[in-house]
Amino acid sequence: MNTVFVGGSRHVSKLTRKLKERLDRVVQNSDRVIVGDANGADKAVQKYLSETGYGNVLIYCSGEKSRNNVGNWPVHYVDVPDGTTGFQFYAAKDREMAREADFGLMIWDGKSAGTILNVLRLIAAEKKAVLHKVDIDSATIIKSKEQWKEFISECSADLRDDLTKRATTEERALIATKGTGAGKRPSDDGTDKPSSDVPESLNDFWQISSLKSLAEANSALARCDTQAFMTLLGDLARLRGMTHISRESGLARESLYRSLNGNGNPEFTTVLKVLDSVGIQLEAKFVKPKSGGEARTTSTHDERERHAVVSHSKRR
Repeated sequence: MNTVFVGGSRHVSKLTRKLKERLDRVVQNSDRVIVGDANGADKAVQKYLSETGYGNVLIYCSGEKSRNNVGNWPVHYVDVPDGTTGFQFYAAKDREMAREADFGLMIWDGKSAGTILNVLRLIAAEKKAVLHKVDIDSATIIKSKEQWKEFISECSADLRDDLTKRATTEERALIATKGTGAGKRPSDDGTDKPSSDVPESLNDFWQISSLKSLAEANSALARCDTQAFMTLLGDLARLRGMTHISRESGLARESLYRSLNGNGNPEFTTVLKVLDSVGIQLEAKFVKPKSGGEARTTSTHDERERHAVVSHSKRR
């Protein structure tokens, strides 16, 4: 059974014949559907699945209130940082769905930047995206960074600009195509120079994100801030995908969500299994004792940090 992320433009209110056929195949395969709670394509998909009597559906919503749940299915509430508003508030659920899905079906009106960002998120996680354009009732399958680059290079400059405004720093790096180009930044003299902030591949996208989390996690351990460490570990696990972590560790997804939300209190065995699933190794070492205190241990040293990140690409 696969998990299918279905999403799309808010201006799409009706499903085409071919879209209904695609959803029928999802139902026939007994795949789990995860879909947002917005008006437009989300609501249209909910309505169709409800009419077919399909029950293997999970609604995702940002915050504590679902806007649409036509079939009264279970709801997964995505925590959003305080102060987050507008597009980024609702994008929080989209990012989590892209991490959780095995592949995605995006319903596009030909204009929505949010729909294309979901395609980018799926490709960044090395998952296939089916982009169905409703005006011609035809789909494009994108399943590699090369296909993504080809697709985005053919999009209008206005759409790419809109994507850039809405994207995170990591997402933005995968949008650039021409001119300064992906993997380069403009210099003061007008020439292009390599940028260490821009991933050159989708695997680098994962490595850069995990490297930042790893450094912050070591900092949290050094100051004995267990809540911050568990929050960071949860972020890293969601980036990798809870479905992936669940399969690797043998732990239930629901239990992982509860344990890794920053307020959970997971067993140490759970922490070790999650760390192993994302390719990070915890190591104890002696440090200089505090004055009048005993020797204490902390997390990884610089060489282990470097090795842990490299191990992601080797093991995964």
